[in-house]
Amino acid sequence: MRDLDDDDLAYFLATGIGDIVRGTRAGGLLHGRSLARVANEVAQRWCDEVLSVHRPDDGTLSEGVSDDPSRLEKSRVWIIDVIDGSKEFSTGRSDWSVHVALVVDGRPALASVGLPDAGRVFRTDQVHYVDGPPSGNMVISRNNPPAGIGEVAGALGLKTRPMGSAGAKMLSVLLGDADVYLHAGGQYEWDQAAPVGVALASGLHASRLDGTPIRFNKSDTYSPDILVCRPDMTEQVLAAAAAMQP
Repeated sequence: MRDLDDDDLAYFLATGIGDIVRGTRAGGLLHGRSLARVANEVAQRWCDEVLSVHRPDDGTLSEGVSDDPSRLEKSRVWIIDVIDGSKEFSTGRSDWSVHVALVVDGRPALASVGLPDAGRVFRTDQVHYVDGPPSGNMVISRNNPPAGIGEVAGALGLKTRPMGSAGAKMLSVLLGDADVYLHAGGQYEWDQAAPVGVALASGLHASRLDGTPIRFNKSDTYSPDILVCRPDMTEQVLAAAAAMQP
């Protein structure tokens, strides 16, 4: 059996999941919710089997899988979202992503985020953000834009650009197509763990809207908000985001 280090395992998981999910579109035989359901189930089963073979002692947390409370007693936990942006995937859009993160003692130790329709996987040991001129864009949720986001964008002099998955939005900041990704209104750990891991490893700022670090492997997997931005904009974005806090 091949002995993989954690970085390679995360990368191959993200790559394999992306290949499986895209394969379920073959021939246009399934559509909509049926396509999303089958793609999620098949990719998750493969992912679970790989982790049971290669990391049997680690904990796991995935969307759509019954939560095993024993993960709370483990230092190492894999947090997976095989399709972040199921609506985008099932309707033929490309702004969906694959999330694979290894969290150690509540913090993302490494991660891979895949954009399967673009044929790209971004991994924490081989990533740097594009430090070019500001784009003037803020990416926001396409399906659930935060209340008050227009005022925040206006205060920062940015245009809002709706996109699908959290991973796709974070990667748009990493690639320099946007300066800020901001969301309030709730997500879950599997939405955030891998994007936060890759963002931090690339040199971007990633935190809660109040500037505190985002912690993972909690008993309550709900996470109320997230901010990813260029590091040179952190202070001004946090100040503008403070107006959104209840």
